[in-house]
Amino acid sequence: MIRLGLTGSIGMGKSTTAAMFRDAGVPVWDADAAVHRLYAPGGAAVGPMRAAFPQAVTDHVDRAALRARIAQDPAALPRIEAIVHPLVAADRAAFAPPGDLAVFDIPLLFENGTEGAFDATLLVTAPPALQRARVLARPHMTPDHFAAMMARQMPDADKRARATHIIETLDLDATRAQVHALIAYHRSLPHA
Repeated sequence: MIRLGLTGSIGMGKSTTAAMFRDAGVPVWDADAAVHRLYAPGGAAVGPMRAAFPQAVTDHVDRAALRARIAQDPAALPRIEAIVHPLVAADRAAFAPPGDLAVFDIPLLFENGTEGAFDATLLVTAPPALQRARVLARPHMTPDHFAAMMARQMPDADKRARATHIIETLDLDATRAQVHALIAYHRSLPHA
């Protein structure tokens, strides 16, 4: 099976592109969905997070409370990551769908240095003005929050230099056509 790591900064169209792979019948593992499962009642992160950040946990981990904690104490972020990243990695390792191709939707693929776990990587990208407009159109998003998120992400130019494949998400039809072409390409490889 070919394991394709899908990434892109906030507002670049990663979730939309992942949905296009799903619509084409390609299994997709989603890092954000894994975190939601881990933070939900009974999730594997609830106990360890309660021990470290009791004010942010009831029967589930409250993401808004964690964001507030990080805003007050930036040193909390590495502590949160030390708890959550191994759990997310275990969830990803357990994902073994049938078939010849699987996509792994990982927002911080390059930032976390996990690209080596994949046969190829796909970066979705868009011009900065379009990215900013998409992000600021989201509910509860502010320019300051957007700037803080961007500060934690690798610059798009650096991601472009590291990616195996790049799709610019300017238009839904063109993006979908590129997704289908990429699926066909990977399925045509001798090891597919």
